[in-house]
Amino acid sequence: MQLSIILLLLLVLYIIFTSESKREAFKIIVSAGLIALFIRTFFFQPFTIPSGSMIPTLLIGDFIFVSQYKYGYSKHSLPLSLPLIKGRILKKKPKRGDVVVFKTPNDNKTDYVKTLIGLPGDTIKVQEGFLYINDKIVKRENIEQSYNKIYNNYLSNFDYVEILPNGRKHIIRELKGDDGPGDNTIEYIVPDNNFFLMGDNRDNSIDSRVLNYVGFVPFENLVGKAEIIFFSLDKKNFGITKFWKWRIRFNRIGKVLNKKINDYYEN
Repeated sequence: MQLSIILLLLLVLYIIFTSESKREAFKIIVSAGLIALFIRTFFFQPFTIPSGSMIPTLLIGDFIFVSQYKYGYSKHSLPLSLPLIKGRILKKKPKRGDVVVFKTPNDNKTDYVKTLIGLPGDTIKVQEGFLYINDKIVKRENIEQSYNKIYNNYLSNFDYVEILPNGRKHIIRELKGDDGPGDNTIEYIVPDNNFFLMGDNRDNSIDSRVLNYVGFVPFENLVGKAEIIFFSLDKKNFGITKFWKWRIRFNRIGKVLNKKINDYYEN
């Protein structure tokens, strides 16, 4: 329906631009739009972070670029999730610890961003706030000062370094102790061709732990891999009516995501 409206609008605009010079201008506008659409579909797509489920990795108001090609392409790579691609083509396997944008099986309109924790065939559970993968506890360390420098002082005493089985390190936040509803779960077995994703803000994230809302995410539903923060706005305490009070977080612009924290670490 939306696509039909867009095509009708383009036809009306073309009729309006009756003179040759105006038609040339129209062609330039359409060409630029098609180039932008091509880049957005096959290379990079911008997203904004609306919630705090990935704090401290991603903050509310961060703007990120997501690479469309890292995992291949599915219908969710296309505008409006048009069903022109069956399954996934040119697919490349995501890695544990990747920050991923995806759509849930029950909602093809909303984009979510979480950290990929479980691969097909994995058993996942959380007990007293600690993550277990394939019956082995995932090591968790206290924050050291050098990490706080990396994260531009956005870390707190509630943050920990979690070391995944493949050696990837990332920061998680535990605010409410180890007895919340997401801190003690059933054991999940990740189905074939599916993934288990969790927010880094463990006590404030609706993710694969909630089976009737997010649950396991099919490979087809991955939109892409989050790559870099290209802009960041702190709109805390100020709504859109006071946009001039929004603060630009210059120290977050250019931050590369999905880079192993090992590469940043300073002894």
